Amino acid sequence: MVSAEPTYAVTGATGRLGGRIARRLAAAGIPQTLLCRTPARAPELPGATAVPGAYGNHDAVVRALRGTDRVLMVSASESPDRLDQHRTFVDAAAEAGVAHLVYISFYGAAPDATFTLARDHWHTEQHIRSSGVPFTFLRDNLYADFMPGLVGEDGAIRGPAGDGRAAVVAQDDIADAAVAVLREPGPHAGRTYDLTGPEALTLTEIAATLTEVTGRPVSYVRETVEDAYASRAGYRAPDWLLDAWVSTYTAIADGSLAEVSTAIEDLTGHPATTLAQVLRGAGAAG
Repeated sequence: MVSAEPTYAVTGATGRLGGRIARRLAAAGIPQTLLCRTPARAPELPGATAVPGAYGNHDAVVRALRGTDRVLMVSASESPDRLDQHRTFVDAAAEAGVAHLVYISFYGAAPDATFTLARDHWHTEQHIRSSGVPFTFLRDNLYADFMPGLVGEDGAIRGPAGDGRAAVVAQDDIADAAVAVLREPGPHAGRTYDLTGPEALTLTEIAATLTEVTGRPVSYVRETVEDAYASRAGYRAPDWLLDAWVSTYTAIADGSLAEVSTAIEDLTGHPATTLAQVLRGAGAAG
């Protein structure tokens, strides 16, 4: 008797990371269900079926995931109620009988993490643990792909990061790691992996790399924490979002994001991508 092929579901396929993972599964000929707030926005991929599945909609998620073997859970968009959305999704996944949940978490997730949004990830991890669903946690460092977005119009990266370092990681590497776990989850059940790039960089070094690769002069300008809040006040963002922005830099400053792991190579079989390689690839793609 031939056993049935495992079934897959992916969340966040309309985003950069979830989309990368969905495309890799499709390229491997693996059918998948794409859970989306708006299915019409889902990428059109061979073997992929888009269905409603907003994180906060318990019944829709149960319907979408009923009997699914392997599910990728990309964290929801940042919002004051993100943790509630995550808990609803996890409870629905448990009710649906999901066999393995791969959660995209954040490096250094802890209840008292310096980077405020990493606290949501820790609480989500705890909820998944208590749900009884077999899991793997992929804790990503800051995205190397997003480093150009730190640069202001004047060519400066500003923040209270001091001489701290971050082991920034490529989204393509995260996607490769996630697919490796999804395709063979057994050895990774109950495991947590810190996903980092191959080196930990200061913002001065990141600015120098941006300058070298793009040809645009970029510098790092240190701010105090007080200056950082003041310089961002004009955006009129809510307090929780201001805290998240500023604590990205203070987490770099205190070493929270500095440790380099071998998990990318361990999971994928290829070395982690450097920031310069990510930037060159983005330039070629653009």
